[in-house]
Amino acid sequence: MKKRIVFIILSVILLTVEVLIALYVHDDFIRPYFGDTLVVILVYCVIRSVFPDGIRFLSVYVFLFACFVEFLQYLKFIEIIGLQDSRFFSTLLGTSFSWLDILSYLGGAVPLIIFEIIEKHGKNKKIGAK
Repeated sequence: MKKRIVFIILSVILLTVEVLIALYVHDDFIRPYFGDTLVVILVYCVIRSVFPDGIRFLSVYVFLFACFVEFLQYLKFIEIIGLQDSRFFSTLLGTSFSWLDILSYLGGAVPLIIFEIIEKHGKNKKIGAK
């Protein structure tokens, strides 16, 4: 239960930061790249709030999901479904493909992968100590 609460708190903090970035930051670095990096961590934390003990390779799955959404941008999916005029859905799904966005997602996934390795190592150490 303690882990779940930590991930819920992290999710709320990250969501708040993402909303503040979306509303108030209109630059060429923080909003497009740092925001994309944080969104991977946010999605990870939300999922860990539901599954606090983790899902094997979750960080990789979240990265692949982010890449899938980016691929949908390449296909102009938002136009295909007719939501290109919706500011909410344009912000949520994005409107333009960029390889730099994929690098930003990777920038969010790598620390998560490291976290999972450290977390797994800690679990294995505890199991071995019993």
